[in-house]
Amino acid sequence: MEMIEPTEEHRWLQKFVGDWITESRMPGPDGKDEVFQGRETVKAVGPYWVQCLGTGEMPGGGEATMVLTLGYNVRTKRFVGTWMGSMMTELWVYDITREASGNVLTMAVEGPNMSGDGTALYRDVIELKGNDLRTLTSHMQGPDGNWTPFMMATYTRTGT
Repeated sequence: MEMIEPTEEHRWLQKFVGDWITESRMPGPDGKDEVFQGRETVKAVGPYWVQCLGTGEMPGGGEATMVLTLGYNVRTKRFVGTWMGSMMTELWVYDITREASGNVLTMAVEGPNMSGDGTALYRDVIELKGNDLRTLTSHMQGPDGNWTPFMMATYTRTGT
């Protein structure tokens, strides 16, 4: 197999590499935001991929581990990625687009409906806000077709 020269998209993904602290917000049962703390280490997997390994507090107590992989497929000319968490059995395989601004990844996927009935469409949006700050906002599409945000996380770099 011929070695492919890393593209601009591969180099862009390297901006994620480093150590991060996270603060996530989700609406609690009373409608008020619950806040959860966590950490994430992002490592390059060769010149083409990044792996984000996070740990954080869970609603109701306990801690979870999450793994996000991101890459760019030169054959399909699309960003690709997966997500898994220790709190579930689902492997989320994303269809990813990057906005023209170059700072926003929108990751679309179908997965289990949080109500426990069937599946739903989800959209996770990562925005790089400079070298040391990024956000993740998770949305779920309702039966009416509208997208509702249900989780917002802020990642602050602590080291490279």
